[in-house]
Amino acid sequence: MLKSVKNNNTPFDKNPLYNILCFFKASTVKLGVLLLITLSLSLQSCSEDPDKFFGVAILNTNVMSDFGTPALAKHINDDTIEFPDIPSSKKKGDEAVKHLQSTILYLEKSLKDIKNLGGNSDVRKEIKEQSIALYEFALPVYKNEYTAYAKLCDAKAPQDQKDKILKSIEEKYNAEFEKKYAALLANGKTFAEQNNLKVDWN
Repeated sequence: MLKSVKNNNTPFDKNPLYNILCFFKASTVKLGVLLLITLSLSLQSCSEDPDKFFGVAILNTNVMSDFGTPALAKHINDDTIEFPDIPSSKKKGDEAVKHLQSTILYLEKSLKDIKNLGGNSDVRKEIKEQSIALYEFALPVYKNEYTAYAKLCDAKAPQDQKDKILKSIEEKYNAEFEKKYAALLANGKTFAEQNNLKVDWN
């Protein structure tokens, strides 16, 4: 007697279990694509507007524009000047160092802010990297050489001792600082033009 034999080789598209697995596989792929698209859009939307990016990465470097110049040396020393006929001008002996420490704290905060900037384009990425490099180059000089100079100013040390430190700063760091600063500003000008930012470069 002939008996009906079940065909276990059921085509894949007629196998309910296979269809369910295919559905979940396809859904997983689609979900992954959607997540990537959402993440990409989220990162773009979180990027700073051009004005803010410019302000943090470039404009804030103004505080270092007098790096290595006689102007900065004078500014530090001016914190120690006393006037005999003005009692309120009497100094405690740590004014120059304290003022410089405030500058250092500002620079460190600015560097942290720059590192938190988005870099969702080649231009922004390059500017961000240049700005970070500038701060990381200058900060140790403020913390070491300029702090030593400020201490001499507070101590009313002889001018030749102070000049020795200033000359060392000029010879060791000025050329490289100016090179890094000029490169950053050049990209900053391009960025400002591309984003219609009005900047007074004088």
